[in-house]
Amino acid sequence: MCDNREETVNASSIARGLGSATRTRTPREAGNRAIEAAARWGLATRGVLYLLIGALALRIALGDRGEQADRGGALQVLAQQPFGAALVWAVGIGLVCMALWRLSEAVFGAAGPDGGAARKRLAGAARAVFYGVVAYSVLSFATGEQGSGSSDRQSQDVTARALDLPYGRWLVAAAGAAVAAAGVWIAVRALRRGFRKYLKLGAMSRRTRRAVEALGVCGGVARGAVFAVAGGFALSAAVRYDPDKAKGIDDTLRTFAGTAAGPWLLRAVALGLALFGVFSFAMARWRRV
Repeated sequence: MCDNREETVNASSIARGLGSATRTRTPREAGNRAIEAAARWGLATRGVLYLLIGALALRIALGDRGEQADRGGALQVLAQQPFGAALVWAVGIGLVCMALWRLSEAVFGAAGPDGGAARKRLAGAARAVFYGVVAYSVLSFATGEQGSGSSDRQSQDVTARALDLPYGRWLVAAAGAAVAAAGVWIAVRALRRGFRKYLKLGAMSRRTRRAVEALGVCGGVARGAVFAVAGGFALSAAVRYDPDKAKGIDDTLRTFAGTAAGPWLLRAVALGLALFGVFSFAMARWRRV
């Protein structure tokens, strides 16, 4: 009699447990998990690209002028590795995930107490468009279509078409100013360690926090510098009405070597971009999504 009662109680407990587990898997929670997985994959993908671009820029700084230090060059490096085609596809899909995550921030709001603010949603929408364009370029490369060309040539072609539009000079100037301003903002935010509020600091040891902060500051400043200079070149193209003045990432990086600091400045920026790649891996591990 007691055995039967215990079996009934155990069966009821198991059923309640299964029912509770089933209830916790709501569509919203499943969607949140999918968004989190997409964000972490996208951040890791960004890390791969910046790490490769930084390494290619460092090779240029050390005297190897044959490499192309931009997204196209990074994809060429990946394609030459074993299972290269699969790696390029993985990067393209990761960037699609990045775009979808940023789109979700625009629609549903980002993580954090002010994640639903209008400025946060607009920033999410802008980032979704940016990563969507980059993902399209990478997937075009993966399928063998056009999209693997030099970022310098692409920038000049886009600038030339934009200048031919009505008020084209103003459009290019506005775009250049926006990119330059974004670069300055990226660098300043990195110096102020604005990324800390997005990290799960409690899940990190003290030494890990210090290392991640150093990566975020150095990498963010280098990334911001590249954006600021590239935006300045676009602004110059608008002022002079000359699309050849616009420069992609590769030419922008090479201009650092032409300054008074010489190749040492390019080496510092290249190292910073590589460190930003490592920082992106840390964000993929500890970022709040």
